[in-house]
Amino acid sequence: MSEYVYKRHNKSLLLYYIVCPVKYRWKVISDHQTEILKESCMELSERYEINFVEIGTDTDHAHFLVRSVPMMLPKGIVQTIKSITAREMFK
Repeated sequence: MSEYVYKRHNKSLLLYYIVCPVKYRWKVISDHQTEILKESCMELSERYEINFVEIGTDTDHAHFLVRSVPMMLPKGIVQTIKSITAREMFK
């Protein structure tokens, strides 16, 4: 977990803990949807500089422990994760 991200002029270790609750906290996340979520997060980490350290779900929310580079804002990381994973889960 303490692997640093090496770039041309810096060395960094930024970890973000993100919790995404379901609207109205309805209990709608099943085991099948958890697998879809994990698969879409792995595809996300290949396209963007977002590395998922841990992914966890409960019936009404999802947890992400994310490691990223300093150039990406936390707002951009959350927007990317929520938009792409929501699109895949609604399919």
